Amino acid sequence: MTVTREAVPGVHRRTSSLVLSPAVVAHRGASGHRPEHTLDAYRTAIRMGADDIELDLVSTKDGVLVARHDLELGATTDVARRPDLAHLRRTVVVDGVAQQGWFAQDLTLTELTTLTARERMPATRPASAAYDGAEGVPTLDEVLAMVATESARRGRPVGVMLELKHAAHHDAAGLPLDVPLLRDLARHGLDHPWARVTLMAFEAPVLRRLAARTRLPVVQLLGAGERVSPEDLDRIDDYADGIGAHRSLVLPRDPYGAIGTPSTLVRDAHRRGLTVHVWTVRGENRYLPTNLRRGDAPDALGDMAGEVEALLDAGVDGVITDHPEAALAAVRGGPAVLGR
Repeated sequence: MTVTREAVPGVHRRTSSLVLSPAVVAHRGASGHRPEHTLDAYRTAIRMGADDIELDLVSTKDGVLVARHDLELGATTDVARRPDLAHLRRTVVVDGVAQQGWFAQDLTLTELTTLTARERMPATRPASAAYDGAEGVPTLDEVLAMVATESARRGRPVGVMLELKHAAHHDAAGLPLDVPLLRDLARHGLDHPWARVTLMAFEAPVLRRLAARTRLPVVQLLGAGERVSPEDLDRIDDYADGIGAHRSLVLPRDPYGAIGTPSTLVRDAHRRGLTVHVWTVRGENRYLPTNLRRGDAPDALGDMAGEVEALLDAGVDGVITDHPEAALAAVRGGPAVLGR
């Protein structure tokens, strides 16, 4: 069940909307098959049957939201091969970590849309790398338009989960993410509690701002290794409608890297009315628990369905995954349907 909020100051009230649960959410699109955060990756996930697609959002120099996981563009675009943009290479401190490269916040939308996308992990996913250079970097506006078209074409609503990346960094740069976000959503008629849109971030301040300004559901993301006490969940429940937990917080691994008994996180969150999505389930052996790997090759596909089934048994409301076709097969039964 997806939950929404009544925008009444000082009142935290949720109403349910009819959304499939448990949901399969395509992480950066079908990023196990196409370069991440491309329109092709999103369309492939929708063809596979994903309930929702997940986007990470950063801002250009002129305040336009684009779909990228990182502010730094070198890992997922051809910017390093562009001599006309070489002068923009610099070192930026992002959330306390110095990074060197080309940053979205330094490029105008016109400059950024001349770049092409490429696979982040070409050695692990060579089939995806075969699509390098085929597509550019989409804006949020373009993705929302595509989702509306695909939803109409297929006769079913496709949800969108939007993660705001490095919100405090953007604030300091004079590029607050929530302002263009709400503007774009309003332009597409998606600023109401029945829209299939969820807003996510690791940083609570931007989520609190959004909770005061929109009735869309808000999700607090939680990283691997975080200690989440009942008091933490109480604080999150003050402004959020759900949590997006690293899968290890739900299925802890033993000293040998295997999974067994789930934690109480899902139960504790549900007692407070918080939904639970888990991230990120990937099909390759290197990312799977040791007791679900197949063979010794780290990049071979293992028993991802086993991890999905264990998460479902733990009661999660959604699984965010690079391989939505495998997760869908586990959730609904039947063979995986590959996108074409």
